[in-house]
Amino acid sequence: MAPMTPIATETLRAWQVQGHEFVLIDTLPAKSFAKGHLPGAINIVSDDILARAPALLPDKHIPIVVYCASTTCKRAGRSAERLERLGYTRVYHYAGGKRDWEAAGYPLTPISDETA
Repeated sequence: MAPMTPIATETLRAWQVQGHEFVLIDTLPAKSFAKGHLPGAINIVSDDILARAPALLPDKHIPIVVYCASTTCKRAGRSAERLERLGYTRVYHYAGGKRDWEAAGYPLTPISDETA
């Protein structure tokens, strides 16, 4: 199995700005996701990825970017490995997560902003 591919903050932001087709997954608990997540992200907690990914992500070849809080958080790495075991072929690990995203000056989106 090929190792998961890292993705840098600037590359991820460029994908968003350019309308690149990909799925962005926040692997943190729902409460953390609600407080703020990267724009366009969906929430699949790392422990639920094996059960929920097949239904939510039927295309095994679409690029998928997983992230969590920061480089010390292990949830995204575990999620990436699990997705690869399920047969997803283009899994990217955004290791810096929310911390690096905010440090680069990009905003997080709280759930209340999306539903307003």
